[in-house]
Amino acid sequence: MNSRSGTALFLVVIISVIVVSVASSQDKFKLKPGAKGKICLNCHPAFAETLKRRFVHTPVKAGDCSDCHNPHTSSHGKLLAEDPNKICFSCHDGIVPDGAKSAHIVAEEGNCVKCHDPHASNNKFNLTVSGNDLCFECHKSLAESVSGNKFKHSPVEKGCLSCHSPHASSEAVALLKTGVSSLCTKCHKTDRKTFARNHGNYPVAKTVCTSCHNPHGSSVAGILWDNVHPPLAKQMCNQCHLPSSSPDALKTKRVGYELCRGCHNDMVNDTFRKDRIHWPLVDKTACLHCHSPHASKEAGLLKEPIIIVCGACHADTIERQEKSLTKHEPITEGNCTECHSPHSSDQNFLFDSKNVIDLCGNCHDWQRHSSHPIGEKIKDKRNENLSLGCVSCHRSHGTEFKHFMHYSEKSDVCVQCHIEQKR
Repeated sequence: MNSRSGTALFLVVIISVIVVSVASSQDKFKLKPGAKGKICLNCHPAFAETLKRRFVHTPVKAGDCSDCHNPHTSSHGKLLAEDPNKICFSCHDGIVPDGAKSAHIVAEEGNCVKCHDPHASNNKFNLTVSGNDLCFECHKSLAESVSGNKFKHSPVEKGCLSCHSPHASSEAVALLKTGVSSLCTKCHKTDRKTFARNHGNYPVAKTVCTSCHNPHGSSVAGILWDNVHPPLAKQMCNQCHLPSSSPDALKTKRVGYELCRGCHNDMVNDTFRKDRIHWPLVDKTACLHCHSPHASKEAGLLKEPIIIVCGACHADTIERQEKSLTKHEPITEGNCTECHSPHSSDQNFLFDSKNVIDLCGNCHDWQRHSSHPIGEKIKDKRNENLSLGCVSCHRSHGTEFKHFMHYSEKSDVCVQCHIEQKR
């Protein structure tokens, strides 16, 4: 047999396999000739209107209802042939690639129908809603912010997909198509004189633009974040950085809190005058652990809402509050500084008040009703070196029991000291 005959025979075999495969797929449920797809409409006539939409899912268009549904029985709702959060991946297996730097949670969970209609839609890609309106269905706070901005960002007006990938990104966080600087410089030409002049002639082309600018728009000129560090607002970058003509222009003149001391001297002196210092302040990056040096959406130039800033180090405390049966209001509202000083204190746990009883008394007027004796003169029977206070019975960041109690029953709390009453 010559090579051409062998090749021809091989192709015949391959085609035969494909034909048999397709035939077996079509005959999977032994449907009558011409019944494929059409037979479903006998019981679901209203579905014919769905098929008139502009964009129809390929299996639906081909009448392959049984690709997704089992016509007889199923362990899943709507007679789906597979778990609803897995069925789409049987055809679309590369939606969230391995090693992605960020992934859209609905795509990661396989909850595709949050955004797509599985049958047909009048929107491209079978989207349930078109454009930014789809994203804003979940990102409501961002929608409000964008609509109220005085200074709009053009890519946002054109659509979220100008900068973001809808399913996952292999390149960057927050579903960004590429890193922040490379993404911004696609539109903003850094070699132009106006760009250099607007940035004080500092070499910012490769810096993280979002350290100063709000990518979704702002009510501050230059789409800066709502709260701007005064030196930046006055274009006095050289107050903190070396001159723009310097070979290392972006380097700060000093490191850590010594740089901030130039303007915040009284605060720094007051902080270090106290007995207990919040450890980030004495670390090399100091103030930058919690604050943005340029601009921020948060008051006090905090990087994020305070509950997130504190939670970055105190994740266990935040987690305990989330599991707590009774919520402590300051934590629920994300106001950690209601009880703690963020910089330093003369008290344990950086408390604002001299003792816990006074601290709790700022919100809880316990003296107006009957209370267990507490105070410096009342000793804890479990440890004579300790006085009885609020935290002797309650845990301020919450427990799995009511009223922050250490035990489920009040009697179990009491008998820790009153042993003679124990049964």
